[in-house]
Amino acid sequence: MKHNSMRHQHGLSLIELMVAVVLGIFITGGMIQLFVNSNQSYRVQENISRLQENGRFALDFISKDVRVADFWGCLHGVAYIESNLNAGSVFDNFDRAISATNNDGLNNSDSITISGAASSGVFVVDTPASTSADLKVTDNSGLLENDVVIVSDCSDGDIFQITNNPSTGGAAGKDEVIHNTGAVSSGPGNQDKPLQKIYQTDAQIYKLRTVTYSILAGQNGQPALFRSVNGAANEELVEGIENMQILYGVDTNDVDDTANYYKPRDALTLVQMDQVNSIRITLVATTLEDNLATAAMPYSIFGVITTPADRKIRRVFTSTIAVRNRLL
Repeated sequence: MKHNSMRHQHGLSLIELMVAVVLGIFITGGMIQLFVNSNQSYRVQENISRLQENGRFALDFISKDVRVADFWGCLHGVAYIESNLNAGSVFDNFDRAISATNNDGLNNSDSITISGAASSGVFVVDTPASTSADLKVTDNSGLLENDVVIVSDCSDGDIFQITNNPSTGGAAGKDEVIHNTGAVSSGPGNQDKPLQKIYQTDAQIYKLRTVTYSILAGQNGQPALFRSVNGAANEELVEGIENMQILYGVDTNDVDDTANYYKPRDALTLVQMDQVNSIRITLVATTLEDNLATAAMPYSIFGVITTPADRKIRRVFTSTIAVRNRLL
């Protein structure tokens, strides 16, 4: 009987090795491409989520202050308010409850300054003996030395700076507010001590608040929304806010509480600014990372189209806010 001998293969041939290498390269390349695509999708979604969150937060901050602009307790307007402060401070123009600049900030952004009183629940509890006397007010008032406040009833109001610590030195169960003239450790100080009237126990004390919003370069070099309160240093609030443009709604007939037209600040007189009863704010929020889009993404503000030089993603947020204290 004749037996066929069998050859046993040892190792791989060159062709088999090359085929295996090519297949490995295809599989590895596919995995790398899948990883890159997944990573890019994650970057895009993460940045868009943060962008949307930043836009909402920024509008929320501004809206809350705009709504309470020109609030002076039960006084309607500033005609009967007298300032006892020294001149030369951020409070000089308190009677301009809404003031602004146009296209003079970072990226030609606008800025806006809002003034008014902040409700504190503090009442005058004893009728003072004279217009220069200290004011006895609600115990544990939360008022502090150097606070700039307004005392008002429904007829008149006086603005002054507190020159003592109201929680010490007064009678039991009461805080004591002193408004002397002379040097103070911080703030404008008082030019006059006498108030324009003796305020009865129907009067309240409110903290005066002046807030400015603007677009500046943030700590990380990115544009951001900043806020300054009562002339203090600018505080970074929300990063990634690249631009702010504002239109002011002017109610010319004072009948229906409806703005007759919207214009930028530089197109309005001071008289027209006093007739503003709504404000339309547009913010451009941008992602902090670049190279997220496949090409530059144009955006539009009030009909003006801008095409950026980078490949960041941007969203435009617009809100029209009523100035409640200027509505009938």
